[in-house]
Amino acid sequence: ASSPDEEWPEAEKAEKLARGAALKWASGVFYRPEKLEGLGHYRRRETQRNSSIQSRLKSTVQSYLEGVSAGLEQLRSAAQEVQSVCQDLGAARWALLDSADHFQGLQQMRELMEEHVQLASVVQVLPQIFSVHEVFSHIMQLLHGQHLLEAHVELMMVEQLRDDILSQLHLRGLSSAQATVLSYFSGLQDLNESLAKQLWDIVGSSLRLVREDPVLFVTAVRIIEREEKIDDTLLLEATFLPPGRPKGWRQKFYQVLQDTITGARFHAPRMDAEGPGLAKHLAALQKDIVSELRVVKDLMVQCVPAHYNILSVCTATYHQALSSHLQEILREDLDKQGLFLLLEWALRVYHSPEMMGHPDLLPEVDISALDPLMSSELVDQTERRYVIKVKASVFEWMQRTLEVEFKEWFREEEPETDHQGFFQSALPAIVMQMLNENIQVASLITDSLQQKIYNMALEELEAFLGRLREALVQCGKEHQQDRVVPKYYISHLLAVLNNNLALSNSVSSLHPDTACREVPGSLQAALDRMQKKATQLLLEELLLDLQPLCLQLPSRKWLSGSQLVGSMCEVIDKYAKDFSRVRKPVFTLLLAESELLVANQYLRALLQRKMVCKSREERGQLCHRLLQDATQLRELFCGLGLDRSQQSLEAVFALRELICLKDPALLSLEVLGFITKYPDVSDEHISTLLDIRGDVSKEVRHVVLEMMAQHPQVLPEGYRPIFSTILVPVPELPFCLRKGKCA
Repeated sequence: ASSPDEEWPEAEKAEKLARGAALKWASGVFYRPEKLEGLGHYRRRETQRNSSIQSRLKSTVQSYLEGVSAGLEQLRSAAQEVQSVCQDLGAARWALLDSADHFQGLQQMRELMEEHVQLASVVQVLPQIFSVHEVFSHIMQLLHGQHLLEAHVELMMVEQLRDDILSQLHLRGLSSAQATVLSYFSGLQDLNESLAKQLWDIVGSSLRLVREDPVLFVTAVRIIEREEKIDDTLLLEATFLPPGRPKGWRQKFYQVLQDTITGARFHAPRMDAEGPGLAKHLAALQKDIVSELRVVKDLMVQCVPAHYNILSVCTATYHQALSSHLQEILREDLDKQGLFLLLEWALRVYHSPEMMGHPDLLPEVDISALDPLMSSELVDQTERRYVIKVKASVFEWMQRTLEVEFKEWFREEEPETDHQGFFQSALPAIVMQMLNENIQVASLITDSLQQKIYNMALEELEAFLGRLREALVQCGKEHQQDRVVPKYYISHLLAVLNNNLALSNSVSSLHPDTACREVPGSLQAALDRMQKKATQLLLEELLLDLQPLCLQLPSRKWLSGSQLVGSMCEVIDKYAKDFSRVRKPVFTLLLAESELLVANQYLRALLQRKMVCKSREERGQLCHRLLQDATQLRELFCGLGLDRSQQSLEAVFALRELICLKDPALLSLEVLGFITKYPDVSDEHISTLLDIRGDVSKEVRHVVLEMMAQHPQVLPEGYRPIFSTILVPVPELPFCLRKGKCA
């Protein structure tokens, strides 16, 4: 036999742990000799504690033993009872086996009983079955007399009779007999259809009936609810579903109501899709929909159960029908007015207090949860169509304005002036008013449409400026052929400049955002091209009047003191008086361009028709003439308001200094300063100036030209070229004979 320690290894382990813990505790307490004095006290305390633990263990073990004893007693009693039950079941089994033969007789009796019950049931319903056709006739009479509730009650009774019979046949698998029953009750189908027709006619006239005779409408709703309950009951049982079930009349009610709403308002014959026709149609829709929704909210809601949500259903029906109807209208080729009306109606009027936000409809009517009347894609597409239509209209108006303006240029009278005496025409006002009106009209719809119209307006204005410039070029060509046509050519050119300035100042006001007034670069470029072309044509006129005088430069007569420059000043002064009819920025530009033209022509004449000085006296005479001419011209332009710092005539003074230099050896230094100030001067220009002096040797010329080659110049930013447009004659190479000296 195994030892107790082998049978209970846990007890041995626990005892070792306890001994170890006790030893650890004792070594901790008695590690000093003086602590041994309390050994007796510790022994008594531990003895008491051990006695307490042992008494509790004995009590616990005793209670467990008592419980085990009670459990064993109960198990013994249960075993005896189970044995007794097994004996009783065995006896019952033998008794049932002895009575099995008697059950066959009971089964036959049960079958006879069931047959008797069925026959008794048939006997009970026979009078009802025989009277079915008579009931059919009575139901038809009730329907003709619009006694719908009574008719429906009898109809339900007949249907119940038929359904009970069919259910019994179904349970017994007598499918062949079902056809006979259905044939006998075939009149039910016609009665149902007749009743349904009257119900749907009533529902179709519901908006009128709830105002005139709500009883008939309420009757129809009650019948529909009865049928809906029967459907629900049969569907829940799910054992047998009679023919024609479920009828789904509540769903049919919604469908008929929606078809009535849709057909009455949105399947009308095709209306005039343009102008007043569309406006009248939309106004009628607005009035009728608000009126009918009032009826639904105030009257129809009271005639139907709350779970019908009739107001929400009608609101959604109108909304969806309107959405489809607007799409149908948009398939037509609408003009810009029609497209605008449709956008305004769908995006503004529809949500306004005049329609779906009407005080009589709020707060019950709420379309915020519905999809937009027009999708964002459809709105964008319609806006683009509208922009295309407006663009065509704007182009047509601008073209007419341009044609009128072109004719005005050839009239035998000056252009009109404003209160300050500046030439102008009605063109800027007409163009800006037309563009601004279209942008403002678009702002009534959406910001996106306004931005589209604004972009289109800038594009059309840019294109219009291009066509206006072409017309100006055409006018200039006709004037070149005959300078008296147009009679007031210069005045109209000045009016064009004022108009262009007015357009430039007004463009920024077109922008929908007042904080963003920047003119697009391409449009500003078109305005600049227009101004440049008109300025060019004016300068060409000035040049034509100056050229006969410039042809006389230089000459011995001019050198001896003619009034040639005085005549030039008279021409310039005459043009300056004309230029004063344009506003300040353009006037200053014209003065600056005229001064540059005069300086250029003066230098051109001096360099292209060079006069070589034969002596120092003649060179001094030339310098004096240049000083007098340049001073007279400079004072003229200063008197006209052009500052000396803006004048190009300083080049004449600088050129005079090169000619007046007494020591040719210093020319290279002077020329270096000259080309630094006027970097567009070429070698040919300097060579011509040296020729005009008449005292420059080949060596000095070579030094000067070599110095220029060593100091190439770059045009600084913003520099106004003076010499680069002046072409000087190329010096002829000397012709040499073979074995002879060069001439």
